[in-house]
Amino acid sequence: MTVFYPLDSARLRLQVDEKRKAKWTPSVLAEIIREEGLLAPYRGWFPVICSLCCSNFVYFYTFNSVKACWLRGHRSTPGKDLVLGIIAGVVNVLVTTPLWVVNTRLKLQGAKFRNSDIKPTHYSGILDAFRQILFSEGLPALWNGTLPSLLLVLNPALQFMVYEGLKRELKRGASGEFSSLEVFVIGAIAKAVATTATYPLQTVQSILRFGQHRHSKESRIMGSLRSIFYLWREQVRKHGIVGLFKGLEAKLLQTVLTAALMFLLYEKMTAATFRIMGLRRTVSRR
Repeated sequence: MTVFYPLDSARLRLQVDEKRKAKWTPSVLAEIIREEGLLAPYRGWFPVICSLCCSNFVYFYTFNSVKACWLRGHRSTPGKDLVLGIIAGVVNVLVTTPLWVVNTRLKLQGAKFRNSDIKPTHYSGILDAFRQILFSEGLPALWNGTLPSLLLVLNPALQFMVYEGLKRELKRGASGEFSSLEVFVIGAIAKAVATTATYPLQTVQSILRFGQHRHSKESRIMGSLRSIFYLWREQVRKHGIVGLFKGLEAKLLQTVLTAALMFLLYEKMTAATFRIMGLRRTVSRR
């Protein structure tokens, strides 16, 4: 996340700042650095890392725990992987959404927006952001965008389904571990498919979490399907169908590379752990 963080900053600006003329990642990053300083693309890095650690822990722990209880040595299938991913994603969303609402606000604090309707915020840190949101907007505001987030559990679910499916297909008749390059490519393909399929929901999610769009303020704890369709309709009306995919270039570049590296490290650390314990990874062979 640290390596590719500026790409995520560019993606978020494109999603919430409707009047920004720059449309491509390099030009957006150049604008941010020129107007706000060299370190501006890394604004909000610490709360994002904290949220990421909590989110990944909750997701992977839930995914592997449910998998161990459900399968109990039986063969896994793409359908089962999808269900496991959805269950883990729902638990993750309900537990960690307040963290992501706060880090979205912190990432955009101090940004020079082209949209004059956006009001500046003043948070001194994670705890202060929690306190201000709680007292000025109420407890439900910490779960802004929960409905699109719940729908977005399809993203990691699709990601893991494609990832595990590709591993199974490529592993048939083969022996030994995947190479680092193979794991990287499989992880990248899986994330690219999942991100592109669910990106319009991610655009709505960012707008609702930011909390400054007129319709997002009218939404309650989870928002509503009406809010989601309204925001989609507004994006299409103003920018065409491309408006639903603003920042996709930056998001794909950031998430695909991040996910590929994550899967690479995940597989290497798991293999090393099993070697240290003197065990064979019979379950992961399927």
